Amino acid sequence: MSGEALCLDAIDRRLLNDFQQGFPLSARPYAEIGAHLGIGEAEVLSRLARLSAAGAVSRVGPVLAPKRVGVSTLAAMAVPPGRLEAVADRVSAYPEVNHNYEREHRLNLWFVVTAKDQARLAEVLGEIALTTGLEVLDLPMIEEYHIDLGFPLQWS
Repeated sequence: MSGEALCLDAIDRRLLNDFQQGFPLSARPYAEIGAHLGIGEAEVLSRLARLSAAGAVSRVGPVLAPKRVGVSTLAAMAVPPGRLEAVADRVSAYPEVNHNYEREHRLNLWFVVTAKDQARLAEVLGEIALTTGLEVLDLPMIEEYHIDLGFPLQWS
């Protein structure tokens, strides 16, 4: 996003807020979202493209419960501060990565990888290590916890 502020109208705000959960599972989910918002399917897609390009949306897709479909792991990296944004962008480029976040710790970049099988998961972690030149710490789940990543957005 450039240095300018992103202007969000009421429909943008509802699009960002209302579909964090309960995304329609249908042949044309964006048409259903549009009907809910009072706009057409093409406008929903156009708005999502604009919001993605501006950095307001990083990903549209499912977050699957661990061990229900494929395999997953939590991973962490110690990234030099000057490289953090570039490495985070590289990590997020993998469709198997559903989110990443910065932490105030020596291990300052954390992310979740979900893959079809253990071989692909290992391949993704290996590629990230190879392309960044940094060690990737694999932290497989021992005990399952559910954390709801949806939250009401506050508009100023």
